[in-house]
Amino acid sequence: MMSYLDSVWQIMVELAPWLFLGAAVSGIIHVVLPHDFVQRHLTGRGSVLKAVTLGVPLPLCSCGVIPAGLGLKKDGASDGASVGFIISTPQTGVDSVLVAAGFLGWPFALFKVGAAAITGLIGGWLTDKVGGETIPWSDTSPPDSDHSHHGWRAALEHGEDLIRSIWGWLGLGVLVSAAITTWIPADGFTTITGWGPIVTLLTVLVISLPLYVCATASVPIAASLVAGGFPSGAALVFLMAGPATNVATIGAIQRAFGKRILGLYLSTI
Repeated sequence: MMSYLDSVWQIMVELAPWLFLGAAVSGIIHVVLPHDFVQRHLTGRGSVLKAVTLGVPLPLCSCGVIPAGLGLKKDGASDGASVGFIISTPQTGVDSVLVAAGFLGWPFALFKVGAAAITGLIGGWLTDKVGGETIPWSDTSPPDSDHSHHGWRAALEHGEDLIRSIWGWLGLGVLVSAAITTWIPADGFTTITGWGPIVTLLTVLVISLPLYVCATASVPIAASLVAGGFPSGAALVFLMAGPATNVATIGAIQRAFGKRILGLYLSTI
């Protein structure tokens, strides 16, 4: 039987190349796209689609998407575009897709991307359709327009900042994944999975909603759950609902958009 430290090392070796490749790609995206791109394109017709299209590849966890998404609303983006961005962005990203492909295969990773895009579109469109409360901003100062990031050095710094921002949750994910792999037998989850597919999915959903997990760091955990007997559908629910929302995000959305849009946001997820 593999020891705990051996499991940790094996998971780190499998994860590292995908993580660094994702950071490199995100750095290139950061340099190539104009810095005012989001603000210029997230109003008017098609804004939700544009917001989701932009948000899906961005490597922002639920901690980073809160100020980014609320900043879009403050800068004049529609509520629907902002909510669609907040829902879809933390579920996936270039880095998490590559890591998911490494651990769970490309079909699963691509399905994860599609699920993030669909939930973002639905949430954004419902928000624009139903409408929300008018919430005043306490800070109305104009956004900082001084952007001077150019070249490979900026891309490298952005990739480094990305890894620094998620390393804690990534490390936790590796440790939990190694613990599940080492100490929980393959039939350890038969009690929950024996309740039926719908109950299993709902149980994972209820557990995942308040948790604060990173889209990248949660992939090793989900892979270990699948190896331990969980159905792949339950793993997908964990990878969607876990990164998509947490207690902090719920509170921020209620303050910025009101209870009605908060209900749409949670219902969509």
